[in-house]
Amino acid sequence: MKSKVDVGKAGEEIARQFLKSSGFRILARNYSCPAGEIDLVCCDQESVIFVEVKTRTDDSPADPEANVTPAKQRHLTRAAEFWLAKHRWPERAYRFDVVTVIMPEGGEPQVRHICEAFLPLR
Repeated sequence: MKSKVDVGKAGEEIARQFLKSSGFRILARNYSCPAGEIDLVCCDQESVIFVEVKTRTDDSPADPEANVTPAKQRHLTRAAEFWLAKHRWPERAYRFDVVTVIMPEGGEPQVRHICEAFLPLR
């Protein structure tokens, strides 16, 4: 049985590959700053997308994205603002997406991409 950290890393890699194959350009992985961490930072033609990846090994009835609590949303908002300022993209449109990865034992991973999963919280 894999550790939670290993499952999380595997889920982030699956999400990265999924987004890349969907046409997104990956700008950063596991971006860390004083305000927190962002799993993936990517972009499309219009926006910078800050992605929170949630991974599970089972298909329990609770949706993985339910773990993106208001407190987590505030941390992600602050980290995104830090990233935008550091990279001098303060005027660029941005959004927050969630990618869920369910990795059932012995089965293919199931990926779901939730665009604009939440609005910035302060």
